[in-house]
Amino acid sequence: MRAAGEAGLDVVAITDHDTTAGWEPAVKALPEGLQLVRGMEMSCEGRGQDGRPVPVHLLAYLFDPEHPGFAEERRRLRRERETRIRAMAELMAADGLPIDVDVLTAAAGPSLGRPHLARALIEAGIVESVAEAFRGPLRTGSPYYVPKKDTPLEDAVRLVTEAGGVAVVAHARARTRGRLLDLDHVRELVPLGLGGLEVDHPDHSAEDAAVLRILADELGLAITGSSDYHGINKPIALGAFTTDPAQFEALIAKASGVPVFSREDS
Repeated sequence: MRAAGEAGLDVVAITDHDTTAGWEPAVKALPEGLQLVRGMEMSCEGRGQDGRPVPVHLLAYLFDPEHPGFAEERRRLRRERETRIRAMAELMAADGLPIDVDVLTAAAGPSLGRPHLARALIEAGIVESVAEAFRGPLRTGSPYYVPKKDTPLEDAVRLVTEAGGVAVVAHARARTRGRLLDLDHVRELVPLGLGGLEVDHPDHSAEDAAVLRILADELGLAITGSSDYHGINKPIALGAFTTDPAQFEALIAKASGVPVFSREDS
C-alpha cells in the first residue's frame, strides 16, 4: 500500500489468488489519499479458441467475502492449491532437488502457488529467476507439474455476481502465457453477470488490447487496466498500466458487496 501511494496512484486494487487474507492488512496500511478496491484473482477454466479447456484468471472486485457459496469455493481452491504444490514439491524432493515441503508450505501463507515453489528453487540455486522456473521445472508438461481442478468460468462469474462483486476477465489475450480464451466464451458470460475486461496489461500487445477494447464496447463491459504487480516476482512497475477514471466509476457502479475503501472512511 505504501508503494502504491509512492507510485502516485489514487486507486489501487489488491487481488491475491483465491484468498481475501490480504484485505485487512491492506486496509490498515492504506495511506491517506489512496482508495482501495478489495478483490481477488480466481483460478478458472474456460474454453480455448481450439475448443479445449484453457486456464483463465478472473478478477473479482468488491464482493461480499461472507457470501456462503463463494466463501466455500475459495476454501476449495485453496485446498486444491495446497494439495497440488505439496505433490509438486514431493516430486522434486524425490528427484533430489533440495525442496523441503513443510518449510515451503509453512512460509507460503494462506494461498500456496507455483511462485512459492519458484522462490524455493531460486534459494536452492536451481534457477536464477521466477521466469526461469516457470519456463523450466514449473512449466505445464514438466515431470514435476501437477494440474489442479479450477472453477469453471461460468460458475465463477455467477458466484462473484451473486456475492455482489464485479467479475472481470483478466489478461484474456496474454499470448506469452499459452493458448487463448475463445472470445465467444466471453460473450456467453455477459448474461451471467460479467462486468468487465482487463484490456491494458503488460502481456497484451497493442493489437490484442484493441481487440478487447472493441469487444468490451460491443458488450457494454467496463475496461480496466493493471500492471499485475507481483513485487519482486516480476519486473513490471506498480502503476505501469492504469484504468481510466470513467471506466473505474462504471466498474464500481456495478458492485454491491463491499465499498471502495479510503482512510477517510475509517
